[in-house]
Amino acid sequence: MMNCQQATRLMSEAQERPLSLKEQAELKVHTLICSGCRQFGQQMLLLRQLTRGARKPDDPD
Repeated sequence: MMNCQQATRLMSEAQERPLSLKEQAELKVHTLICSGCRQFGQQMLLLRQLTRGARKPDDPD
């Protein structure tokens, strides 16, 4: 079973590359049972949304 360190690493990697189906499934199972990692994932999503909103329209990606 995936531990929290592996789960948070995968969440971070998912920002840079698509996860395999196996990685997605393992991460999903882990976050269903781990509220800490679920919260970490929600915080990452919020930070990503905030940073995208803070960029000026003419800023490069």
